[in-house]
Amino acid sequence: MRRTTRMRWRTSVALLGVLLWATSASAAGLLDGLKDEDFEEQPLWQENAVQLPPAPQDTHLYSFYVSPTTTHRFFVDIQNLSVGNDGVVRYTLVILSPSGAKNVSFEGMRCEARARRIYASGRADGSWSPSKNERWLPVREAVANRQHAALFTDFFCPGGVMNYRLEEIQKTFKKEGRPLSEAPS
Repeated sequence: MRRTTRMRWRTSVALLGVLLWATSASAAGLLDGLKDEDFEEQPLWQENAVQLPPAPQDTHLYSFYVSPTTTHRFFVDIQNLSVGNDGVVRYTLVILSPSGAKNVSFEGMRCEARARRIYASGRADGSWSPSKNERWLPVREAVANRQHAALFTDFFCPGGVMNYRLEEIQKTFKKEGRPLSEAPS
């Protein structure tokens, strides 16, 4: 009985080898007729030049929901949102702590790569301090930095696809959030 099983095993392996060889030879024959110009090279992604916006004004800040566990309040300056032809949504993010501390950053989000980066941090005098780190970081569903996942999912990249309609993004902030003057503290 062992001999029969071994024979079947060897026959199966041999047939598999012949099948793989025939498939690869057939595929190679199909590719032989193609020329280099038949293969389109995908261009590398190129980011547009970034221009820092004016400092956010309270009248243009709209809140958005992040999670039930956060004590901070999160806002986006809807007046200075932009949607670039490079696939990046650029926005000013304002975070207010319960004690009143304010953190302002100008950021970008790429839906295609599910990534984000900070271009600059806001200073108290309304100027910007450019970021020294130019890396794109993944947008994650985590407790820390959950605001990026909320922006990705609910506003900029619903269903993982970039929303290229600036007016639609602004309308969603107005519908879902509240202006800073009306947002609960």
